[in-house]
Amino acid sequence: MTLLILGGTGEARQIADRSQGYDAVISLAGATRAPATLSLPTRIGGFGGADGFRAYLQEAGITAVLDATHPFAHRITTRTASICRSLGLPYVQFLRPPWWPQTGDNWTQIASESDASAHIPEGAVVFLGTGRQTLDRFANLTGREVICRQIDPPDKPFPFAGGRFLVGRPPFSVADEEALFAALGVQYLVVKNAGGVASRTKLTAARHLGIQVLMVARPAQGDWPVVDTVDAALAWVDAL
Repeated sequence: MTLLILGGTGEARQIADRSQGYDAVISLAGATRAPATLSLPTRIGGFGGADGFRAYLQEAGITAVLDATHPFAHRITTRTASICRSLGLPYVQFLRPPWWPQTGDNWTQIASESDASAHIPEGAVVFLGTGRQTLDRFANLTGREVICRQIDPPDKPFPFAGGRFLVGRPPFSVADEEALFAALGVQYLVVKNAGGVASRTKLTAARHLGIQVLMVARPAQGDWPVVDTVDAALAWVDAL
């Protein structure tokens, strides 16, 4: 068996760390510059679309695929599941459970990033914890002060007026997030419902500070096998 792990999450790193006894490779999209070293042979960069991915699977002799990409990498997941099905390769998606509001949280669920403007008044200070990949979808937030946090320094100007980038590399503690939000005067926090423990700290900080959270709903789930814990993902590999 030659296992391909599609990475990009903290859990993908955990799976890689516990897969060192297998013939396995982990692939990263390359969205983050200089990512931390992983414990498996690592491939960085895109595959060149569906045809390129199909060719890679065949040329590299991949016999199973474990997809541990971000919960919002829906196009990649859909493409991967479809190609694996067509080639007869075992496939599973690791999808961590979503967040649910707790007592004291002030959340508004929205279907997409472009819906945020309907809930945020002009003049408000908005913190985007959604990353730069979908930043253009917030272009209708003109008239607000928009702060977008990303891991790497920006390589181009902010795409619309009234916004700026803030560079920061996780992990961030609850205390870190509280201090940052208070210093910036954040009134609205926009996040994707990615789930996970590490990145929930910003939601806890928002609850402590009484900040309104706009929670972008996950994409609809497709018809393919899913596991929601690292142990279950490794059990799937063991069963192959």
